[in-house]
Formats: sequence, structure tokens, C-alpha cells
Amino acid sequence: MPGLLIFAILTRKQSMHLPKSNSFTGRLQKMLVHQGVELETSPSGLEREFQTLFNSEALQFLSELIATFQPEVDKVLNLRVLRKVQLDLTGELPGFLQDTAHIRNDPSWRVNPVPDRLHCRHVDIGDLSPCDTQRLIMGLKSTAQGLQVDFDDGNCPTYHNQIKGIYNVYLAVHNQLKDVPPISQAPVLMLRPRAWNMVEHNMMVNGREVPGPLFDFGLLMFHNAKLLFQNQSGPFFYLSKVESYMEARLWSQIFFWTEKKLGLPAGCIKATVLIECVLASFEMEEILYELKEHSAGLNCGIWDYSASFVNKFGHRADFLLPDRSKYVDMEKRFLHSYMDLLVQTCHRRGALATGGMAALLLPRNKESDLYKTVLTTVTRLKLLEIKAGVDGFMVYDMDLIEPMQKLFRLHSHGQNQLLQLREDINVTPEDLLIMPAGGVTLYGLRYNIAVGVLFIEAWLSGRGHFFYLGKVEDSATAEISRSQVWQWIRHQVRLEDNGMVVTRALVNSLAQDLMGDLMAAINCQTTRDKQRLMTAVSMFLEIVQKNEFPEFITTYLNLDHTFLNSQSQHENGPTDAVPKARL
Repeated sequence: MPGLLIFAILTRKQSMHLPKSNSFTGRLQKMLVHQGVELETSPSGLEREFQTLFNSEALQFLSELIATFQPEVDKVLNLRVLRKVQLDLTGELPGFLQDTAHIRNDPSWRVNPVPDRLHCRHVDIGDLSPCDTQRLIMGLKSTAQGLQVDFDDGNCPTYHNQIKGIYNVYLAVHNQLKDVPPISQAPVLMLRPRAWNMVEHNMMVNGREVPGPLFDFGLLMFHNAKLLFQNQSGPFFYLSKVESYMEARLWSQIFFWTEKKLGLPAGCIKATVLIECVLASFEMEEILYELKEHSAGLNCGIWDYSASFVNKFGHRADFLLPDRSKYVDMEKRFLHSYMDLLVQTCHRRGALATGGMAALLLPRNKESDLYKTVLTTVTRLKLLEIKAGVDGFMVYDMDLIEPMQKLFRLHSHGQNQLLQLREDINVTPEDLLIMPAGGVTLYGLRYNIAVGVLFIEAWLSGRGHFFYLGKVEDSATAEISRSQVWQWIRHQVRLEDNGMVVTRALVNSLAQDLMGDLMAAINCQTTRDKQRLMTAVSMFLEIVQKNEFPEFITTYLNLDHTFLNSQSQHENGPTDAVPKARL
């Protein structure tokens, strides 16, 4: 029987075998089933959105997509584990792959040209949580080249947020948002589904919870792809946390399958791969090659990439990463080499190279000294990227769009810098793997603790990012923060300030000392606010004290009972909540 069925009224014959318990049938009524698919019913207040997204045709497409590629997802995730185990057992370091040298040594191949609307990628708005309707509308009305509609780093993947966010994209594409330009005239939507490490708990196919990125990608494609293509505005994607060319190959297979299934031209999907893992930096050409029909280029950022060193090599003393607040920036050798290699790789293959996000927030008073200092800082860092040859980057603060676009016009020529081939550089494995000099400061330790705790508190509140000390913070900064604290405890490093050893006891003590600052940061007003913050502190301390390093903080939280239980507390609340914490 086609369409969604309420489980409690499947058929008279089936219902005869259901227990008579009201509580049991009540639970059943919260689940929808359709040909091997189990789906939680709509979050409260989103019934219209839910019915729009999950019609029978969409559910059929989504279930086929997931059933087709679940085995391949399992394979690439197992390959991640295998590679990590091999590195740990052998003590080897990554390098450029011998098996794929023929791809790197072949000068003839290029990625397919991108559509006209992707030729200029100067300034995208980053970390745009799609469930934040007000900010999405502001972004669509802005002069930015694109919007990174972020279901990953800047988003907390509650069921409510996913449904609301995907529906907001639907409204934008179908020109149903008030006073917003049509999608053909608005900044292009760069849709960023969740990464492979995330699962969607509210849907099961063939008895298994489904991969988060396939849930997001499938619904976004089914409801929007044809209209985006007809308006020469997509479908365009960001792909998060890709670790190898095998994962890029999987995405390519998914794209071709989806295009055929939806009757779209092969190669119309374009995707920018975020190189957020040190292992992927050695496979950038191979990643472009696997996605050459669908490539919109590669992206480099600072914090997820830096955190990946702790993820892969954090137990090794020679990979001790110093205080990020003092010693880690894009001018350090391991990071500027990574950016240079990314630009060189992309441009010699005809692909666009984009840089990271400016997380600093401009003060409201444009005449203040602080405003000038922040703008000068952002300008200096972004000019470094432009001179390295990037074709674009992201900002969070929309007031930075115009000055950063002006910076591009002053220091580059045309819509992009594809002609900057960077033949002047020769990046070696040593360049990519050398850690910067430096130690650990008490300020840096306290700052990392605060960011890690406040991120968990945000997630427990249903928010994916927050403001703290004049910056926007998200899972990327939480990732590097908790990674560094874990590594500093593991290696018992000494503080530059007073020679104290970073121990579990010291971290616990500092976390307690920070409670007053943290309460002020979240504008703590109720007993529930304080209890949630205390829970976040406990969860952070648990993560950084683990004997084995939890691979992703988002995976850890998404599988944690405390977070899953907290969803019911905010699913009925407002969806357009502004990220908290003081500037």
C-alpha cells in the first residue's frame, strides 16, 4: 500500500495481534512505517513541514537511496578504522600514495567546468544554521556570492532542527519566503549535509538507523534539485570530513545514481570537498579525480584540520599541538603548506580553491577602536589567503561581506584566481606534518575548556553554535578545544606560566573555577540553565579524560543518552533561537 501508514492502524489483521496496552499503542502511534522504513512522526508544531517533506514519493526515493548505499557507507567507515589501526600499529606516517601516482603524474586531466554561477566564489556566508529562518532570510537578501547552508558544523541535528532546516531550504528554493529574491537572483545555496560520522536516529531502513548525510542529501535533492537546476542555481553541495579518495568515489556514485533517478543531467550536481583531515591532504588530487564530473573544488580550514592531527596522531609525543590561542594560525608552516598545496592542486586541475571562515564578529559601534582592530585582523588574515591564491572564503558576520569583497577586488583580478598555478611551491610530506613550536598557557587551557563546555551546553539546548569573546564558535572550534585538552592531559605538558603539569585534577579544578564565567556567558537565569551547564561540564570532563580519544565530539554527543534525552525538552520550543553567549 503506497504512502505513509500510522503503525497503530496498519491493517485489521495486524492490529489484532497488537497488545491492548494503551502505553504500548501510544508509542506505536509515534512511529510511521512504509515498506521497510520506520520514521518518527512529526516534531510538535512541524506537522505541515513534515507532510510536505515526507510524501510517499520522497520516502520511496529516500529509502532506495539509503538501501543502495548503506553497504558502501559501512565499507568506507571500516576503512577509516583500519587505516587508523595500521598507523597506530606501525608507527608510520602518511604520505602521497604510490598506488595512485599515475593520477598525480598525468598532466592531462581536468575537472569539468562549473556553471556560471560558481565562477565567482569570493565571499560565502558560513555556519548558516538552516533552521534559523531569520538568518537564512538575511543571507538570501545579502550581496554574498553564496550561503553555506550548514547541517553539519554550525547545526545541532535534533529532529526538529533537521525538519525545519530542510523545509526552510524548500521554501527558499520554491520562492515562498517573504521579501526574498527568487532563487535565481539570490546568493547560491551551498548545501552542507552532515558528515559520514553522523547517524539519523529518527529513521530506520531495513532495521538500521540511517546515515545522517544520506537523510539530508536525499531530502534536499528530491524536493529542490530540479528547480535549482532549472534556475541555474544548483544543486551545489559542501562535503564535510572526507578522509580519502575512496569516500570521494562513494559520493560520486551517489551523485550519478541520484541524477539518473531524478531525471537530471549527469554531472549537474557540483560539490566542494572540505579537506578537514590530515590524511586527506595527501589525496587531494585523487579526490578531485574521483569527483571530476561533479567537482566545485576543495576547501581548506584551520580548526577541524588541526584537530585531525590529534585524532590520528595525538598519542604520539612528536605530534603535540601547542596552544592554539597563541601558536596556531594559518601562517604556521604545516597550515600554510596545506593551503598552498590545496590551491596548487585545484588550479592545475581547473578546480576552485576556497579558504576558511572568518569567525570574528564586528562590534556594533563602527567608530570604536575595537571595530577597527577586528576589521584589521580579519583583513590581514584573509589577505594572506587571497595572496596564496584562494578563489573565495567564508565569513560569519554579514557586515564583513562588503569589505571582504572589496579586498578581493583590490588584490585579485576577475572572478577567480584559477590562473594562479602556484608553480613556485613544492610541498613535501614533512611540510604538512611538522608541528609548530610553542607550549601551553593557562589562558589557552581555560579558553579551550570554556569553548568545549559551552558547545556541549549549546547542543543540550538544541543549538549548533554560539558566540563567545567576540567570535562565533561551532563544532570545529569545539573539536580542536577538547582535542587539545585531551592531548595535554595525555602528555602531561607543563604550563608556560607557572610550570604546573596539566593533569585531570587541574582540568577539573579549572572547569569548576570557570563556572561563574560560563554562567555569565550563557546568561544563566534559571535552575534548569544551571543544571544544563553543570551537565555540560561533566560531559566535557568525561570526554577529555577518556583513555582512547573519541574520534568526533559530535559523534560522541549524538550517541550519548544525555543529549538524546535532552531533545524532548526543546523539540517543542522555538526553532529560530539565536545562538547565546556574550560577544
